[in-house]
Amino acid sequence: MTPQRLTCTAAADSLPLHDNATNRVSVEQFKAAFRHHPGGVAVITADDGTRPVAMTATSVSSVSADPPLLLFSVSELSSSAPTLLASQSVVVHLIDATTSDIAKLGATSKIDRFADTSMWHRLPTGEPVFHDVSVWLRCRPVRRFRAGNATIVIAEAIEAHAQVDDPRDGLAYVNRTWHRLSEHSQLAD
Repeated sequence: MTPQRLTCTAAADSLPLHDNATNRVSVEQFKAAFRHHPGGVAVITADDGTRPVAMTATSVSSVSADPPLLLFSVSELSSSAPTLLASQSVVVHLIDATTSDIAKLGATSKIDRFADTSMWHRLPTGEPVFHDVSVWLRCRPVRRFRAGNATIVIAEAIEAHAQVDDPRDGLAYVNRTWHRLSEHSQLAD
């Protein structure tokens, strides 16, 4: 596969942030607005050689199928941020309703998320991966952009694991609560 080059348009790079604090949405207003916007749930793991880390994220999104790119954001407030941002590869676990315990584990502060060694193993390439997750992607970060108090990471999927013969209910996070998505939550056309 020929390496793909990512480029940013000059117009996108040159847009200034509005720095007049009196004319922008407050942190509380912004959080309240997005609190009611459901997000799919993922757990991102990495190990930069110091220790394995995991972080639960609702910011994972596909960007391109060719090349296979996704993005996620890492808050500078996350204890996992230094390792995730220094790692040459990460594993993005797409969490479903049956593995919500892994999402809760990745979202819990001040614990050893890898203390229970029966829940995870290392790939031959060294990244930590949780056993029960039916879909995960091993990715190589190709771009990192600072954005406010976070870093947006664009990563290329270099390995995929998907148990398509084992359909599971989806998991969404909305209004600070986990929600199961099943045929019963489907809206009629």
